[in-house]
Amino acid sequence: MAVLHAIPLERLRAAISDLMLGFGSAPREIELVTDNLLQANLTGHDSHGIGMLPRYANAYLEGGLRPNAQLVTRLDSGTLLALDGQAGFGQVIGHDTMHLGIERARRHGSCIVALANSHHLCRIGAWAEMAVAEGLVSVHFVNVISRPIVAPWGGGDARFGTNPFAVGIPVAGRDPIVLDMATSVIAQGKTRVAFNKGEALAPGQLLDDQGRATTDPRYGVVDPLGALRTFGEHKGFGLALVCELLGGALAGGLAVHGPASGEQRVLNGMLTILLDPARLGDSAAFARETRAFLDWVKASRPQEGVDHVRVAGEPERETRAKRLAEGIPVDDNTWQELRAAAVKLGRDPNALDRLAGI
Repeated sequence: MAVLHAIPLERLRAAISDLMLGFGSAPREIELVTDNLLQANLTGHDSHGIGMLPRYANAYLEGGLRPNAQLVTRLDSGTLLALDGQAGFGQVIGHDTMHLGIERARRHGSCIVALANSHHLCRIGAWAEMAVAEGLVSVHFVNVISRPIVAPWGGGDARFGTNPFAVGIPVAGRDPIVLDMATSVIAQGKTRVAFNKGEALAPGQLLDDQGRATTDPRYGVVDPLGALRTFGEHKGFGLALVCELLGGALAGGLAVHGPASGEQRVLNGMLTILLDPARLGDSAAFARETRAFLDWVKASRPQEGVDHVRVAGEPERETRAKRLAEGIPVDDNTWQELRAAAVKLGRDPNALDRLAGI
């Protein structure tokens, strides 16, 4: 079992902000990327947190990630936007994309946004959270242009990415519903987290390089590589297919149709649908019926070993409160990878240690 460091949020923020200087990023970019990654860790999604930075560093050095790139508008017809992320940091491109879409949805009642060519958009739930904070419903279909890592249902090797799907629904007077999930059983980054911690995966999540079921996370991290499985058998595969076609072929103008190129960059296309429920119908009825349904569902008698029923977004809020109080856990293998990334980016890895209090 790898050593775990529990690092207070602000100390970790200082360390990651220092590392980000190695990309040559402007102050706003440093702030947005750092905060987005830390929020992923705070909510328990370590697969999309600071552990992504070593790969980002490699992508930058290869030329596949362009710091300080600006969002470009390709089409603007009021409630339809087509945007190009110019391979910039997805934490910035995603933020600016949602800012534009939210403004249009508030003005017109709805907006459909097609985003192409963004570097890794990270935790898609972050973009749904931006929408619900403004009282809007959002739906997101995302594809992944990188090494194929997920097998189709019935297939024995990887043919596409984890293709996330997310939905945000505001709930008047309560915390919102934020559904954010990979269409694979687990996100690819969770194999890295398990590998670095020396833990096995649960059965049914991964295939080895011969297409056989395995619990060894190495097949998701180092050669010879295997493939993740889709959640829900053929159902998850169907949703992954939809995400590839809508987020990739339609919104991004690029879908996966070949083997890995060997590049470290991760590109995303995302189709986002935004709507204002208050403009669509009876907002009081929507709020009333939403709360009534949630109360009914959460009143279900819990199964043995479960304290109560949780809805989408609730586990993340619980984990966030715990990690704010106790610190963000970072395993030592991940920390050493961050130190190595600092060296590649011309930053002092010992300064990283000092800032984090390690």
